[in-house]
Amino acid sequence: MLADFNKQLQKLMPILTPLSLIIGVLLEDIGGQLVFLVPWLFAFMTFAGSLSMNFQGLRSFIKYPWVILITIAFLHILMPVWAYFISNLLFDDHLLVIGFILSVAVPTGVTSFIWASISKGNLPLCLSIILIDTILSPVILPIIVHFVVGEKIEINTMSIMLDLLWMIVIPSILAVLLNEWTKGEINRTLGETLAPFQKLSLFLIVGINSSAIAPYLKNITWEIIWIIVVVFLMAISGYIMCLVLGHYLFKDFEIITTVVFTGGMRNIAVGVVIATTYFPPKVVMPVVFGMLFQQILASQFNRVLEKYKEKYKEKCQSEEGRFNHENSSVL
Repeated sequence: MLADFNKQLQKLMPILTPLSLIIGVLLEDIGGQLVFLVPWLFAFMTFAGSLSMNFQGLRSFIKYPWVILITIAFLHILMPVWAYFISNLLFDDHLLVIGFILSVAVPTGVTSFIWASISKGNLPLCLSIILIDTILSPVILPIIVHFVVGEKIEINTMSIMLDLLWMIVIPSILAVLLNEWTKGEINRTLGETLAPFQKLSLFLIVGINSSAIAPYLKNITWEIIWIIVVVFLMAISGYIMCLVLGHYLFKDFEIITTVVFTGGMRNIAVGVVIATTYFPPKVVMPVVFGMLFQQILASQFNRVLEKYKEKYKEKCQSEEGRFNHENSSVL
């Protein structure tokens, strides 16, 4: 029963996520009183989503070090620089610039594993990228925030680091240790049981935190519409850049698929939590609007990758052996 419920939630995520945002805006008074639940909900969501991970996935770093390093550099260097350039060009508002950069600087999404699995990506590599990026997030994200904010807004980066440790790193490591200890059994039992509640937690987080931007959404302006359009274009550009990078650098279709989803998807919920906790409401808008498109774009790029595979099938097969040979010779 829970498995069927989870499948239905998975299918309805592109609808339920924006619906949660709308409900949160309409019930802003209730959402404002439930903010204290968000860190706990997020820690639970991270724990449940990490039960499928194990330390064996880190072996992928030995086999594909450059793939992992390039993906992490894309997530936390190339995309934040791209977001800074675009948002500065289109908006004369430092708070919105911070919001756009924060929306792309957060760690890769755990749900990228689901889409990599559907699209037949390299799952050990995907888990390795997620795990390494998650562990590094308490260091990387505060550094990016510090550089972006500058001296215009006073921000406690140490507090952000501690929040990330509590919400992401500790639950992830605990889940991985339990998975290792039970030899994967806990993922087949507790993991499947918690899966639908993980998604419900996401909807609650979106709903509660959207109360912070309720005053803006109740009075829709052309600026808000433009912000949503730019968020959408930024999200698409991330997927496209990952596909182009994968095509020219990695050749192997499984690796390309993994890079597209780990580079294109984001753990936006943590960005929303950080934005609502440490910044004015305007910063939250570009971050929370990213939730409107994440699952929809993932499903569309699943189709794009299918067409890509058909078009470059022979090339991917011929280049795969060369790529693996070069990788092994480097090691």
